[in-house]
Amino acid sequence: MRLLINRFVLGLSTLSALIGLAFLGWILITLFVKGISSFHFNLFLTDLINGGLRNLIVGQLILAAIASVIGIPLGMVAGIYIREYGRGKYAELIRNLSDIMVSAPSIVIGAFVYAIIVVPTGGTSGFAGSIALAIMMIPIVINTTDSMLSLVPKELREAGIALGASKYKVIVDIVIKSAKVGIMTGVLLAFARIVGETAPLLFTSETSNYFSLDLTSSFPSLTVSIYDLANEPEKASRDLAWAASFILTVMVLIINLTGRFITRNKG
Repeated sequence: MRLLINRFVLGLSTLSALIGLAFLGWILITLFVKGISSFHFNLFLTDLINGGLRNLIVGQLILAAIASVIGIPLGMVAGIYIREYGRGKYAELIRNLSDIMVSAPSIVIGAFVYAIIVVPTGGTSGFAGSIALAIMMIPIVINTTDSMLSLVPKELREAGIALGASKYKVIVDIVIKSAKVGIMTGVLLAFARIVGETAPLLFTSETSNYFSLDLTSSFPSLTVSIYDLANEPEKASRDLAWAASFILTVMVLIINLTGRFITRNKG
């Protein structure tokens, strides 16, 4: 009876995995077929106002880069604190809040930034969009840093202290260096997560048809423009949305594969 139940559960699990993979394959095949049919290299040379995607791709990368400049240092410092310095309920509170924030709906974060930045400043901006993405990134980096540092053997810390090094030097020169590959991988995956986000930017940065580096006004965004173009009645706009979706998927896929490659070859 126990063997029969085991086979049934195993079969059910396999069937569920195959169904999930089938839907994923369906989505990816549809995306690639429609995206490639609408793809051409002039998309990288002209802006949206002229039927291209150059301003949107550059704008999306700028938003994600600024968010990373804000989110990565804050996330790493917080992760180091709760693993190396934090003790008791305070550290656990930060860790639990970080876990909650990782699973928080991105649209809620967008609404939060809208209330505290967009409304007081009187309009959407690239700065507000970057803040929203940074808020999404911070808990991911905290959890990654915390988890990777926990894998470093305590004997390494003790050896450093035994040699007369301060706790700060032990953390910087021994602990972080030992965990740097895992931390780097987590950072790349966090970047891949925010570069493909749409919901927070709908409330905070919106998008623009023109090339712009002005972070104080509505800022070009690839993901928001995909949403807008997909809802347009013209076929040309919908085809452009498919091409943009294809480019965005390839970008995220490359970032994810880079993270996996680093882990496999240097971990």
